[in-house]
Amino acid sequence: MVFPQLAPLARTTTRLHPRPGSPSVRGSSVGGPLLWPVAEAWPFCDGPHQPDGRPATTVQDVRLLRQLMTAANNRPAGDMLFTPQEQEVVDRIDRGRPWPDEPVAMLPVAQLYCRDVPHLRVPEQADMLQVLWCPFDHPEQQIPKTALFWRSSALLTDVVASPPQPVAVQHEGYVPQPCLIHPELVTEYPAPLELEQGLREQVEQWSARQKAGAAPGSAYDQAESAFYQYELSVAPGWKVGGWAPWSFTDPQPLPCQSCGTPLEPLLTIASNEWDDSNHSWIPYEDRDDATRDVYPDPARPSLVSVAGFNLQLYVCPVSPEHPHAELLQ
Repeated sequence: MVFPQLAPLARTTTRLHPRPGSPSVRGSSVGGPLLWPVAEAWPFCDGPHQPDGRPATTVQDVRLLRQLMTAANNRPAGDMLFTPQEQEVVDRIDRGRPWPDEPVAMLPVAQLYCRDVPHLRVPEQADMLQVLWCPFDHPEQQIPKTALFWRSSALLTDVVASPPQPVAVQHEGYVPQPCLIHPELVTEYPAPLELEQGLREQVEQWSARQKAGAAPGSAYDQAESAFYQYELSVAPGWKVGGWAPWSFTDPQPLPCQSCGTPLEPLLTIASNEWDDSNHSWIPYEDRDDATRDVYPDPARPSLVSVAGFNLQLYVCPVSPEHPHAELLQ
């Protein structure tokens, strides 16, 4: 091992590898249906939902546009993108809908069973996590507001078949495409900014030697620690646990509002599974398609985009039921 000092800092994370499919309420998913009890009210968000100067859209229109894009992508090269009839529909969708002046039903983002993510820390008797969000930006960080629910699937027999839909959504990227997950356990190490200074300097010197052979303008040509940062330390994409991909801010403790204990990463909601800086993390199953210009983009199977970045959810290690935190990175 090049840096034995990193060994104690290793964390196990589960990369979810969402891929489009038809998940069921009894399975783990991204953007799929939830095992939601009939006796419990579906969560709504009271806002504020402040107009950003652009029209809103709807879940139905987002899904319809995706169907049209998929059909267009499957046509022979040289054919028109949309037929005249399809273009009329696209134009209507582009005009958008009014912003809501009423509470907004939250959308399913993920449902994760412990059998698929064994190191997911859940409250006693629970065996799954459900994540929903309001598909609008909210004050302070300008990101969707999220809600977490911990459940015991064995206790749920009567479940909601047709949950409420939001009257509008702010962006198409806030409507997750239903995906099955393909869990993979990987080992992560802290981002360079989280390393003790002496170790960080050693890593930077080693990383600089790796970048010496990189092409000009590549990600490794930008910073001394880039090779370690993007290829070895923090895995990209949707994942549970692991380390934080600090970017907008320097590493900082996030204390639990209930007990003061530093929060830990729970779930990363990623806009991309990989990009030009971290090709070594591309799954072998996706490498043939990784460079093809297709729709949907293999690097964005969930079609989620949070301003092109990662929305990380943090949870208290003392009790997952304590208030969680959200951070855009």
